[in-house]
Amino acid sequence: MSLHIAKPWLFSQPNQDPRAATGKALNWGIIATGGIARTVSGDLAQLEDANLYAVSSRRQESADAFAAAHGVTKSYGEDGGVPGYQRLLADDAVDVVYVATPHAQHFQIVKDALNAGKHVLCEKSLTINGREAAELVALARERKLFLMEAVWSRFLPSMQRAFAIAGSGELGDIKWVSADLGFPAPYDPSARIWAPAAGGGALLDLTVYALLWPLGTLGFPQSVSAVGTLTDDGVDSQNALTLAYDGGAIAQLTSSLLAHGPRSASVAGSKGFLQTQGSINNPRELLIRTGWDEPRTERFDAVGIGYTYELREVTRCVQQGLTESPVMPLDDSLNTMRLFDGVRSQLGVRYANDAR
Repeated sequence: MSLHIAKPWLFSQPNQDPRAATGKALNWGIIATGGIARTVSGDLAQLEDANLYAVSSRRQESADAFAAAHGVTKSYGEDGGVPGYQRLLADDAVDVVYVATPHAQHFQIVKDALNAGKHVLCEKSLTINGREAAELVALARERKLFLMEAVWSRFLPSMQRAFAIAGSGELGDIKWVSADLGFPAPYDPSARIWAPAAGGGALLDLTVYALLWPLGTLGFPQSVSAVGTLTDDGVDSQNALTLAYDGGAIAQLTSSLLAHGPRSASVAGSKGFLQTQGSINNPRELLIRTGWDEPRTERFDAVGIGYTYELREVTRCVQQGLTESPVMPLDDSLNTMRLFDGVRSQLGVRYANDAR
């Protein structure tokens, strides 16, 4: 699993207002009407060249209500046994779709979208496992269509700045990285975040964010060891990962659905370190210290909630005919899913999708 990132992931237009148009307006279709779809749609509406054109849901009533609340032109629910999302995909006016369903549904919906000729932004995690991810990546490349996993934090100004500092040499050689993300989620086996059928658990929901910190500063590791706590239903309620690198660097990550944590990240090098202030997936301050000098603090604001940056990248890439983002390339998503496959094997977590 060696794929070292020699340079940090740097956004191609770091100083541009993400709301400003970069080309011809695109018609977006939104698949699902849950909380993340509502949140992302609010930021999408701020882009000058993005039209909230269509939305789909299992029930027509849900699609209609979402459309009315967010100013979406068309709404599609199930009709005559045809699912709402497939009706949306049959609409020739839709240029790009945002898939906001639970993890276990990503593979089939993204596959159908690509086969329908649509560009796709899919919520993280991209799929349930590496096999599904590999099939989608191959299909997108075969069809010459844009596909990206929606790891929105990767595009934030604060994250971009942190990776740039780590890559600049100011901190020296990076020796260790730590990151944690946790909150107590009330246990409900029918809720998406806990349900095995939906791909529930801390790994696919939270560890994606913690993993950004070592990947953006050290690259993919040579080995991963993992321990965790499983529910009676077999999903991980918390996990701890140790990533090891040939050069001796180490990263330690903790994700939990059981306990509050500081939600902090640290990147430590031979000359200094940086720490996040605020949640690791949307830090608003970075504390940087070189040697024994007095630390400095860099502060950041985000446009909207913060999804505007990834939405700008998708829009720009599609407008320019790119089939993947240089900031969030498909190989990174593929290698992440394979890394998670190894972690789940160690934890003993299996999903229904693994048997398909």
